[in-house]
Amino acid sequence: MSIFQQLASSEHAAYAILLLAVVIASGLVIGHWRWRGLKLGTTGVLFSGLLFGHWGFHLDEKLLGFVREFGLILFVFTIGLQLGPGFFSSLRRDGLKLNGLAAAVVALGVALTVLLPWLMHLDWPAAVGLLAGATTNTPSLGAAQQTVNSLTPPLGNRAALPALAYAVAYPGGILGIIGSLLLLRLLLRVDLTREALVFQSAQTPGLESLERQTLRVTNTRLIGTTLGGIPGLKELGVTVSRVRRANAEGVELAEDQTPIELNEELLVVGTRHSLNEFSRVVGPPSRHDLLTVPGGIQSRRIVVTRRAVLGKTLGELSLHALYGVVVTRLARNEVEWTAGSHQRLRFGDVVQVVGTEPALEKAAAGLGDAVHELHETQFVPLFAGIALGVLVGLIPIAVPGIPSAIRLGLAGGPLIIAILLGRVGHWGPLVWHMPLNTNLAFRELGITLFLACVGIKAGAQFFQTVWSPQGLVWLLSAMVITVVPLLVVGFCARRFFRLNFLTLSGLLAGSMTDPPALAFACGIAKSDAPTGAYASVYPLTMILRILSTQLLVLLWGA
Repeated sequence: MSIFQQLASSEHAAYAILLLAVVIASGLVIGHWRWRGLKLGTTGVLFSGLLFGHWGFHLDEKLLGFVREFGLILFVFTIGLQLGPGFFSSLRRDGLKLNGLAAAVVALGVALTVLLPWLMHLDWPAAVGLLAGATTNTPSLGAAQQTVNSLTPPLGNRAALPALAYAVAYPGGILGIIGSLLLLRLLLRVDLTREALVFQSAQTPGLESLERQTLRVTNTRLIGTTLGGIPGLKELGVTVSRVRRANAEGVELAEDQTPIELNEELLVVGTRHSLNEFSRVVGPPSRHDLLTVPGGIQSRRIVVTRRAVLGKTLGELSLHALYGVVVTRLARNEVEWTAGSHQRLRFGDVVQVVGTEPALEKAAAGLGDAVHELHETQFVPLFAGIALGVLVGLIPIAVPGIPSAIRLGLAGGPLIIAILLGRVGHWGPLVWHMPLNTNLAFRELGITLFLACVGIKAGAQFFQTVWSPQGLVWLLSAMVITVVPLLVVGFCARRFFRLNFLTLSGLLAGSMTDPPALAFACGIAKSDAPTGAYASVYPLTMILRILSTQLLVLLWGA
């Protein structure tokens, strides 16, 4: 303790670094303790910070604010980069329904929060903090605190209430979400084994894996046409890579202009269904495997890393005309499909290319094929994106009926920009690609810095508050904000939308942006199935929660 006191009086930077390091390290140790299969994870840092704040350790207010906001930016920006590529596609089909239900959870929680100051005689800054803590949404707390600090006139000591109420409500929020999932399972009489089987059978056939097959041309109506003119070739999404002429020993590269001859053999790539349909047009399968037939034609997987080809379609690149190769498959994020001329290339895509060895080498050089770049973090795009997100977060947005302009803030601005940049993928030479391990590391660093600062700041009053009559009222209010929306929306989603419970549990965990709840949902389902719904609703829910706390602060603050 004396070492801390000496450093605090003489070495401010060393003291701050030492205190944050000790708080984070001890908090992560607490977070790894398991109780009946559950653990706090990075949330343990919050409780560690509360303890150190209670014991009298503190940081300079400006330094604390900088570290807290920088950690928040790192956290939301890396989340946005990861979710960006699939965000807009998640809004299609069931994504719209799932996001509508998640928005209903948010709206009910906000409505209950609006009633709290009237029903429970709470100060409104505390109600905003209870909403953030009860929904376990740390960025919404950051947005609320930033908006509170910008109010005129300032709130003075009341400005600390959101963080204090958040810290009181957060543990009950986690337990409330998990308890709601268990209660819904009991009330709805869910058989998880049956739910898993139904979920498995409902998966779309679009995820069917690709196969290759050799077909023999027997349709005389095709004689005189070219490979590119075969009816249904593009509609079925199949690709022809090799051709062996009738009675020929070797194979040659398939081209759109290659004339079709009777009894020649074609090596075709596609799904099982598309190959069966294409066989009806061309002819029956052959017992020969053209991959084993000599002829100097080889296959190679090439990673797209060259900046000049990013964003261009395979048709625009015309790799056959440039290098004499044929692209048969394209893989992205572990999903593979047949190559089409309309498909645009992104950094990190893997293309299956067929051609001669010299042609493949030229194609690899043209597309980049620098595998090591996939494991490198591009810091210039990272900080350029953060800077753009901060600027967007500072832009005032006038909303009719609200006396003051709202801002996306340091939580909403970087999150929205990161989602957009993750979706775009690149802008000129800037590529927003981050290895998954790096993304997770930056995300954990950001959230631990933020939680440590929140805990240290709120710790001085936390234990005194939580055991007081006011603290008990806060805990009860937070549990209502957590449980009621989940039970109402969960029951309606099951009864009226017939939502599978595995999807429903992921939806509810995502509507609270709560990773521990997702881990619990996957645990009781013994499956990763809830993850899809969680990821689908997470971005929109995060944005809504950030904006809702800001709106409440502005409305009440006025």
